[in-house]
Amino acid sequence: MSQDAPSTPPPPLVLTEKRGHVAILTLNRPDALNALGAPGDGDQVTAACEAINDDQDIRCVILTGAGRAFSAGGDVKAMKAREGAFGGNGVQVRDGYRKNIHRIVRAIYGLEVPSIAAVNGAAIGLGCDVACMTDIRLAADTAKFGVTFLKLGLIPGDGGAWLMPRTIGMSRAAELLFTGDVIDAAKAEAWGLISKAVPAETLMDEALALATRIAQQPPHALRMAKSLLKHGQTASYDTLMEMSATAQAIAHHTDDHMEGVDAILEKRQPTFKGS
Repeated sequence: MSQDAPSTPPPPLVLTEKRGHVAILTLNRPDALNALGAPGDGDQVTAACEAINDDQDIRCVILTGAGRAFSAGGDVKAMKAREGAFGGNGVQVRDGYRKNIHRIVRAIYGLEVPSIAAVNGAAIGLGCDVACMTDIRLAADTAKFGVTFLKLGLIPGDGGAWLMPRTIGMSRAAELLFTGDVIDAAKAEAWGLISKAVPAETLMDEALALATRIAQQPPHALRMAKSLLKHGQTASYDTLMEMSATAQAIAHHTDDHMEGVDAILEKRQPTFKGS
């Protein structure tokens, strides 16, 4: 009696590489333009981001995509088949978003160290919003950006309606969403969606150079500084001032603070060790 050969498990969605104090996360579904929404995607991204948060040796993260796209967004084939996060009745789809799609964006937004999106190609729909969950965005000059949910008869169900106006302002966010237009890297830079467009062949070098500069900062203060920036988007001024005072008190009692002071007085570059 013949037996069916065991099925080969799909490759992991997220590849993690560490270079010094910098982690590189690569969305690894190039044949599908790094589309998202398959079962377990939220679990994989969450696990990768939690591992980074737990690793005190990591000071900066780069997020990029394998192949010719950063991410084409939600998997339209899965939508057609009503599979994965998009399967079932209305209640089940809601839970699919909460337990899968939302876990992806929450994990990236919840990274405790500075994050850089190296947008190597198309960043569309969910893919565009994933890029916006990072702190800094660099893009290849060939990259494209689109908030195209309405063209699928959908709304931005991934938190993009909260984050996009905070990134490029309400007027431009509304224009992108309501038209579904896809813009090039030059316009994305002019609108403030990305910090800089660079030649495609130098994108990762540029991202690594920036990440390495960031990783030279004192790691505990760096994490606290990022937290303050994020909370500053929603907290009141008085609340943020109290948070700042508490964080500053902690920073004053680190060895890295004394190293920074000594380096200035001794006219040399500091070496921060995370203590």
